[in-house]
Amino acid sequence: MIGPEGVGRWCRVDYKTIKPFKSITSTDRFCDEKGKENPDFPSMDWKKEFDPIDGGTTVRIEITFAKEADMEMIIKMGFQEGFTAGLSNLDHYLSTQFKFAKS
Repeated sequence: MIGPEGVGRWCRVDYKTIKPFKSITSTDRFCDEKGKENPDFPSMDWKKEFDPIDGGTTVRIEITFAKEADMEMIIKMGFQEGFTAGLSNLDHYLSTQFKFAKS
């Protein structure tokens, strides 16, 4: 990941469960380029659920932290802005790469 100031960070995702078309749970943590955890930063537990709807899928994402201070640290690092930008980039990618014919 490279932030707006050009500072790069590595992140590792350890998957706990993958239920195809239903859900994914994982723990994300900051690490070095070889995957060794950086204890100076908190980890985040992610739960992503997928529900089919007419013409698409609803995605629900729940992120939890061991303590509130961990969440506050990640927010101060720009997580909210970065996550929002990432979702916007995903929307753009999906809308340009996967054009579905409308009947």
